[in-house]
Amino acid sequence: MAEFIRSRLERKEEEQITKKTVFLGFLTVVLFVAMVVFGLPLLVKFSVFLGDIKNRDAGVDKEKIIPPLAPRIVMPYEATNSSKISISGLGEIGTTVELLKNDVSVGEVSTSDRGDFKFENIVLENGENSFNVVAISEKGGSSEVSKAVVVIYDNQPAEIVMMNPSEETLTVDYSDFDIVGKAEKDASVLINGRVAMVDDEGKFKLKLQLSAGKNEIEIVARDLAGNETKKKINITYDI
Repeated sequence: MAEFIRSRLERKEEEQITKKTVFLGFLTVVLFVAMVVFGLPLLVKFSVFLGDIKNRDAGVDKEKIIPPLAPRIVMPYEATNSSKISISGLGEIGTTVELLKNDVSVGEVSTSDRGDFKFENIVLENGENSFNVVAISEKGGSSEVSKAVVVIYDNQPAEIVMMNPSEETLTVDYSDFDIVGKAEKDASVLINGRVAMVDDEGKFKLKLQLSAGKNEIEIVARDLAGNETKKKINITYDI
């Protein structure tokens, strides 16, 4: 029984081999006839044509995957007291620049023939506003998102807290007097037109030489956004 089954399997394998041999022979005849009818040069030209199409497609794909360089924003200040600002920068010539405010698109402009761009009348929110830009090429490729630039909108008066003197009018019997107070961090302080040093906590101090009699002292604090606050103090030096 086992020999009968083995013999039957061998016959099936031989039949499959025969069918494959016949198919390969038929395919060889077809290719030979095509070569005779159309000629070898035509087949070569057809192969070259297919190769050119493949190369052109590869070139287009290669061009599409080259994105423009990321543009950059040029911002001359960190804070402002204006609710609307202009945002300028530099990018690749011939690209469109998209502006994002707090990750939301607020407009697009094209770069000039010098590569610069400008967005006008951009509305700010109170506090921090984060801006990025993205360049988009004519063929649809886009750049990476640029480094974020943060602009603070602050229209509140600058703060001044006086420590010495704490009152607006006083009389002293000595000429050397230290004006001491505290302003906002990174603010600038002028005392009678002289620059007072401001530390990292906003504290400032300036020594004045009082004249005999009444001395009018003006303290002006200006924050990063340009907001100013003025205080006036009258100190009488009684000899």
